[in-house]
Amino acid sequence: MMRGMAPQCQERASSSSARCAVPVGRSARTTVPVRQQRAEARVNAPRAGPAGSAGPRYSGEWDKLSVEEIDEWQESGPRTPLLDSVNYPVHIKNFNLDQLKQLCKELRSDIVHSVSRTGGHLSSSLGVCELTVALHYVFNTPEDKIIWDVGHQAYVHKILTGRRRGMSSIRQTNGLSGFTKRDESEYDPFGAGHSSTSISAALGMAVGRDVKGKQNNVIAVIGDGAITGGMAYEAMNHAGFLDKNMIVILNDNQQVSLPTQYNNKNQDPVGALSSTLARLQANRPLRELREIAKGVTKQLPDVVQKATAKIDEYARGMISGTGSTLFEELGLYYIGPVDGHNVDDLVAVLKVRFAMDRAGLVGADGSTHCGAFDVTYMASLPHMITMAPSNEAELINMVATAAAIDDSPSCFRFPRGNGLGLDLAQHGITKDLKGTPMEVGKALVRRQGKDVCLLAYGSSVNEALAAAEMLEGDGVSATVVDARFCKPLDTQLIRSCAKEHPVMISIEEGSIGGFAAHVMQFLALEGLLDGGLKFRPMTLPDRYIEHGDYRDQLAMAGLTAQHIASTALTTLGRAKDAAKFSLSAIA
Repeated sequence: MMRGMAPQCQERASSSSARCAVPVGRSARTTVPVRQQRAEARVNAPRAGPAGSAGPRYSGEWDKLSVEEIDEWQESGPRTPLLDSVNYPVHIKNFNLDQLKQLCKELRSDIVHSVSRTGGHLSSSLGVCELTVALHYVFNTPEDKIIWDVGHQAYVHKILTGRRRGMSSIRQTNGLSGFTKRDESEYDPFGAGHSSTSISAALGMAVGRDVKGKQNNVIAVIGDGAITGGMAYEAMNHAGFLDKNMIVILNDNQQVSLPTQYNNKNQDPVGALSSTLARLQANRPLRELREIAKGVTKQLPDVVQKATAKIDEYARGMISGTGSTLFEELGLYYIGPVDGHNVDDLVAVLKVRFAMDRAGLVGADGSTHCGAFDVTYMASLPHMITMAPSNEAELINMVATAAAIDDSPSCFRFPRGNGLGLDLAQHGITKDLKGTPMEVGKALVRRQGKDVCLLAYGSSVNEALAAAEMLEGDGVSATVVDARFCKPLDTQLIRSCAKEHPVMISIEEGSIGGFAAHVMQFLALEGLLDGGLKFRPMTLPDRYIEHGDYRDQLAMAGLTAQHIASTALTTLGRAKDAAKFSLSAIA
């Protein structure tokens, strides 16, 4: 049974402190003593280090790296004699406390050295270094399941589970994922990439375990940012109802992805949450479980045991009878009621504005972050104005456009990464970066031609412009239209282009059912497809594209300038000429 979480132990880390809440269920009574005896035997018994040696002792502070230390191994890499002896978690089971500290030091050094070359999530992984080592030391993975919320803090976990050699390829084409991934390792029981999902996933695994009659542990590790997500609350509520044996660790490092403030005051992101959940100690079954929780913590290293001794300080004096709602207790300002079943009412009445980053393909972030579906579902909502810029100047103007729209909901998407490097002043953007509202539903002709119309949406405009240059070399004159709006469409311009060109191709970094679907809907209803117009939609394929270089992903999706030029020539009946672009795209 997991009914709630309150920060109960604090561990030092290089970039943050980690508070670990470990509520344990009543069914754990039968398993804790056995594990506790094993753990105590490991801690108290004299042990040999790797290969029977005492192993090297760490120098300096074991939970930090100094600039001098980093400078020593900046080129050649850090010395990691203990880590070199570890391929899987079983290899650390006989380490003593000093060796575990040394291992943490070496892991931290190895990650800093590796990520400085590959890029990636550094501080989140450094912040759970000791926690990860402790988890793999105490629990029996992969039989015991550890679910990392988001997964970007799992670099230490990856190194300890047989993937150290692959860390140089992390987030690169055909390399390791930057998150946990089920088909990458049996030690990754859940594929992650987004927040607030770990508790529900762990609960599902706990239910499945019980159905199969197994006894393994299930542990969810969730951060102070992710714990604020609604899915986490739903999972906690469900877990309390199902009364399952599972463990949740709240990693409160006060390093949420965005600044978090409640009531206009600087407060710990989960301060109100912690005190509210601590009130559940008034529940008699949870009071009984406090002693079991203390027993479990004895399996952890001494430094954690000392921290968890403060558990009663968190539990006593935190039960209030204010009569406040749960929302108010959590420091939230409650607005309602609004009919939550009527999406049209929600978006039309609230006049919301959605800014969606990571539009289309996202390079190293991979399939979990790929913005493939937003146009499809957002543009299907009544009254929703849907926009996508082709460059940074248009993005600034679309922010101004969304701010100016006050009679309907609106959204705009923009891709991951840097802009094109435009001179913003030449595009009318002032130094304060305040743009100019656009005329809603107005497209822009970027290049005028007569043989084929390339109707592009968002960042695909730039590939279309490059394709037009290629086509010119083959004697094909191409019009390039920057649609800018998926909804409402610039129907006047699209109608004109359909009548003036024998071929029209739509291009977008989005799934089937998005921009192209709206264009085809208009063309069909207007009867513009009944004559000689040949229309071809180019969208993301109906499959996930894994992490890698953005240009590699674009080629896999068939959306490069070469693919566009090849499609245009093929549709014009020049398949042989198109072949050279197809081969170029593959290369």
